[in-house]
Amino acid sequence: MSIDVRKLTHIYMPNTPFESVAIKDIDWTINDGEFWGLIGHTGSGKSTLIQHLNGLLKPTSGEIIIDGKNIHGKDVSLKSIRQKVGLVFQYPEHQLFEETVAQDVAFGPKNMGLAEEEVSKRVKEALELVGLSYEEVKDKSPFELSGGQMRRVAIAGVLAMKPEVLVLDEPTAGLDPRGRDEILQEIVDLKQKQNLTVILVSHSMEDIAKIVDKLAVMYKGRMVCQGNPREIFQDYESLVEMGLGIPQVTELMIKLKGRGKDVSSDILTVEEAREEILKKIRGKGLA
Repeated sequence: MSIDVRKLTHIYMPNTPFESVAIKDIDWTINDGEFWGLIGHTGSGKSTLIQHLNGLLKPTSGEIIIDGKNIHGKDVSLKSIRQKVGLVFQYPEHQLFEETVAQDVAFGPKNMGLAEEEVSKRVKEALELVGLSYEEVKDKSPFELSGGQMRRVAIAGVLAMKPEVLVLDEPTAGLDPRGRDEILQEIVDLKQKQNLTVILVSHSMEDIAKIVDKLAVMYKGRMVCQGNPREIFQDYESLVEMGLGIPQVTELMIKLKGRGKDVSSDILTVEEAREEILKKIRGKGLA
């Protein structure tokens, strides 16, 4: 399933003294199976943009085209769109409300009008997909779980609706390092197991660098660049001017190169940096 964002603009409270242009003239194409990262300073328009992808917000102007159809067209069901494009908000555990984990995950499939047997099947599958044992957690209150587990339950509730696109808004926010790493790995595993299209919104350049294939950068309501993370992170000065950074290890390699060291600077992870430095030491390239 492909998503085409065409000249998308959204203005909050138009024609009032409080009018605010949140996003303007966004063009963005998300193809089936891609893994996108979306970054930008607070207030850059990231959350407003992603809420258009399944029709939670309606454009002031412009279009969202999914599989060739404008999602706000008369012949398109927004309910169907929201089943295809699953959106996990920041701190999704705050939206948990049922007495048990199983009931919470079942909420979406039940609203789809599915048979009880199918609902139960989806609940079990979704919990297993996020690394939780169905038998161990199904009868527990969501609020008895750890923060990371609660977040997994919330994600499972979206997965139980079997979306083709999964949009996650800061899924690691507020988690400790272990919980953050576990959630990121679950997202990677989910993409591979389910062949999902994934859009990951994050403030963490390290998180983004590790796992996404493509990167889009927002600044003051506009999408200022799109492309390969390795290429985008090389423009260090421009990102800093926008209030962003780059992965610390990438910054290190750029500085080494700037000091005349014969190293590659398009490095995204500590593992890549170690390999590059060891290779140069063996070849005495860092002398």
